[in-house]
Amino acid sequence: MDSRFRRNDGTLEWPAMTTPQSKTALLFPGQGAQAVGMGKDLAAAYPKAADVFKRADQILDMSLSRICFEGPQEELNRTDISQPAILAHSWAVVEVLREHGPGRALLDGANACAGLSLGEYSALAAAGSIAWEDALKLVRARGQYMQQACDASPSTMASILGLEEDKLGEVCKRASVKGVCVMANFNAEGQIVIAGTKEAVALACSLAKDAGARRCIELQVAGAFHSPLMKPAEDKLSAEIARVKFSDPRIPVITNVTAKPVTSAAEAKKNLVSQLTSPVRWAASMQHLVNEGYGTFAELGPGNVLAGLLKRAAKDAKLLSIGTAESVKGLVGT
Repeated sequence: MDSRFRRNDGTLEWPAMTTPQSKTALLFPGQGAQAVGMGKDLAAAYPKAADVFKRADQILDMSLSRICFEGPQEELNRTDISQPAILAHSWAVVEVLREHGPGRALLDGANACAGLSLGEYSALAAAGSIAWEDALKLVRARGQYMQQACDASPSTMASILGLEEDKLGEVCKRASVKGVCVMANFNAEGQIVIAGTKEAVALACSLAKDAGARRCIELQVAGAFHSPLMKPAEDKLSAEIARVKFSDPRIPVITNVTAKPVTSAAEAKKNLVSQLTSPVRWAASMQHLVNEGYGTFAELGPGNVLAGLLKRAAKDAKLLSIGTAESVKGLVGT
């Protein structure tokens, strides 16, 4: 990749950093972005990235870097592994960008941050609300508590494509005769993820197809994230978050819970707790930024899922995904 932005129509354009007409948002991916080999080339090319992975290994007292770089995929996919892995990769990108003028300009010129689910921890760290080391510890605990909740109550999630929110809400209500079934992730227009007990989600998928859904895809996840079934994890994580020092973010962080900007430490803490049982309002979060005049979005970390989700909501936006050594070099030129 060179140092231009790829627009939604496939054309390339030299990036303009924040201007009065186009504000910049930093975006951070969530669970599902992990893949074996993540961060390996970045750590090999940039000592700052290698230092982040080494420090993560020390903090967590495990070889997180080995699992990221070498796998196996089954181990990396574990909720308690993938969450700190994604945060570590995102933070490695931040540290590398800070070393180079164009990268530093992108970070310093950002007007807001947002992160999908666990990515909100990365966003708060980038906004100066929490030390990245503390965020890493919290997402490891978050993953462990979520896994425990999943083990206690077998559940699942499914992505429903092409069905309106009101119709899907009625589907979930009808499927609830089989157990918990709720809308958990509002990712983009026409793409909503549901969560609940396996029997209820299976029924919901059948009902959704009858209602006109284009596709129903069961996700390979440990359980029903962002649903009432995560209440045990929420209670445990609340105690962990209460012990960690937070500061007011230096720039607003758009929170998953309300799709509105968070500007205080207390509010940031509260939303991280509520996030576990509340739906992720990602589509509304991105629409809020578009409505506020944001035209440049930089996704920092593994993959390019968030850029893909933005294509409909921000058709004229400049989208940049930075997670590999090649993408960093394309931006900073070295």
